[in-house]
Amino acid sequence: MDGQVTIPRRKRALIVQGGYPGHRPREMADIVAKILESEHFIVEIYDTLQVFDDRNKLMQADLIVPLWTAGKIEAEPLNNLLQAVAAGTGLAGIHGSADAFRGEIQYQAMIGGQFLAHPGDDTAMYRIHFPNPHNPLVAGIQDFYVTTEQYYMMVDPSVVALATTYFDRPAPPLVWRPVIMPASWVKQYGAGRIYYNSLGHRPDVIQLPQVTEMIRRGMLWAAKG
Repeated sequence: MDGQVTIPRRKRALIVQGGYPGHRPREMADIVAKILESEHFIVEIYDTLQVFDDRNKLMQADLIVPLWTAGKIEAEPLNNLLQAVAAGTGLAGIHGSADAFRGEIQYQAMIGGQFLAHPGDDTAMYRIHFPNPHNPLVAGIQDFYVTTEQYYMMVDPSVVALATTYFDRPAPPLVWRPVIMPASWVKQYGAGRIYYNSLGHRPDVIQLPQVTEMIRRGMLWAAKG
């Protein structure tokens, strides 16, 4: 032994923010960046989708956080993103991340769902329930109530739901009967880990202690390595 100390490599996260401005993506990016920096990540924030043109950069990242709603993406950058995640780069989506690039089926398949509606808009009050409270990603976080958009989505049946919400009454024509809906989940995409949380319509929602902790654990889980 030569007495040298090996310093662990710091993980790298790419936050890509933009799209629908009503979700205040820049503010969300700053909040998420602080969470990751507290866990010693090197964080880069991008305000355009041009970073997806650099496949090598995506491949070298440990985590990608697309804080993007709606918008369009060209075939090549989308393919670069999909290939990087399939090769092992983790991805963590928050709120409108499941409503990005509408019509891009491969993106929806990768993240695990697609937003359809939020009956009641931003005034809905509902319970966030943890069906498996022993899962390490949610252990110790008690069920809680939140007043914000309640996402009704098409969801890949292979996802593992970490949290659910309950639509207790119909909202015609789309929501035609009461239904349990995943509010947060994890899944695999090739060698890459996917985390998604539908909460985060406003900065104050993502800053709720329970939501912050859910997202912190989810991002750490999804990150490569």
